[in-house]
Amino acid sequence: MNASSVRFRDVPESEIPRALALAYLVFHESPESDLRSRHEKTLATCLRIGAYEDDELVGFAAAHPFDLSVPGGGELACPGLTFVSVAPTHRRRGVLSGMIGELFARCVAQGAPLVALWASEASIYGRFGFGPGSYGTTVEIDTRRPLALRIPPDPRPLRLVDTEAAPDVLGPYFEGTRSRRAGRLARTRDWWHEEWLAEKDEEDDEFSPARVVVLGEPLAGYAIYRTKQGEAASQVRGLVRLDELEADSPEVAAALWTYLAGIDLTDRVRAWGRPVDDPLPLFAGDLDQVRVTEEFPALWVRLVDVRTALAARSWNAPVDVVLEVRDPLLPANDGTFRLIASPDGFSYAPTGDAPDLSLEVRDLASAFMGSVTVSALVAAGLVTEHTPGAAPMLDAALSAGLSPHTADAF
Repeated sequence: MNASSVRFRDVPESEIPRALALAYLVFHESPESDLRSRHEKTLATCLRIGAYEDDELVGFAAAHPFDLSVPGGGELACPGLTFVSVAPTHRRRGVLSGMIGELFARCVAQGAPLVALWASEASIYGRFGFGPGSYGTTVEIDTRRPLALRIPPDPRPLRLVDTEAAPDVLGPYFEGTRSRRAGRLARTRDWWHEEWLAEKDEEDDEFSPARVVVLGEPLAGYAIYRTKQGEAASQVRGLVRLDELEADSPEVAAALWTYLAGIDLTDRVRAWGRPVDDPLPLFAGDLDQVRVTEEFPALWVRLVDVRTALAARSWNAPVDVVLEVRDPLLPANDGTFRLIASPDGFSYAPTGDAPDLSLEVRDLASAFMGSVTVSALVAAGLVTEHTPGAAPMLDAALSAGLSPHTADAF
């Protein structure tokens, strides 16, 4: 095969089972029929790009039609790349590059300034201009003794909510969190049911169905969790897996964590994908009991249209800098531009002036989302500061309070 023998086109709905067969081959999966049906239903709502050699499907990529919150309360169309698969017979032959290029072209045509993904291999997507747009942490709590906290939990009563009713109860509250934090995906009712509240966990069927506990009327916070039984023979007690916790205040969060840590017949709480600025490690009374066990890149973001993306976010302080942006895949982004922004205005236009900062589009994406400062990128040798003080000035303008956070993996 050579690159010219592969053609990229839409994958019709009738070929979704064929595309899934390729994805299952690539990811070494053999899901049961109910999960296959869920995948087919999901892909029916996605943009689907296929790489074909003659009539053989040798590559596949899909994109969810997401909207993503950006710093300052705005949101942008942001297709979510998923099911990226290249046949093992056609690796390293330009198939992935071709599908990514086709996706970018579709985004430009449809006016979507961002693309996002969760990377199965972090080393792959930087070369396509993706940078970490949010980070997550894993927190573990030893609950063999009562949870020690430095603040009093909110005393209002907690109540359990049936999962059928949960989207109506949680949905409006979660929408409010999207204006406070970048990195939040808008959720449909189907997304709530299939991705958060499914009867069976697709990764580990030993877990219970999803449980939902809420505090306050009107709602002030909630937690979605599952439990797993322990092993009597080895005297290992059960596990509480927290999937999501949102709270209006540290005291509400403390009440929800206390509830999770007090569930009978369990001795651990494990919470994957918590925000890096989660207050729990700060208000925990015993840091041997509450431990952050890992930090990792979560949502990767690609700026397809730099100007439109920058215009959509807020600017916390005035800034006037010349940026030399390197983007070999999308020439419209590549070049030298003067950025003038403030809480009251925005301008981004080509200029012949000397740059104050030189950076790759992947690093601009991370700084745009707020997952890393430009000054940190300068210190890491990834951004060149030609004009002293340009990086901290841009950081001040980009600052947006809470760290970006994404819990929706796809």
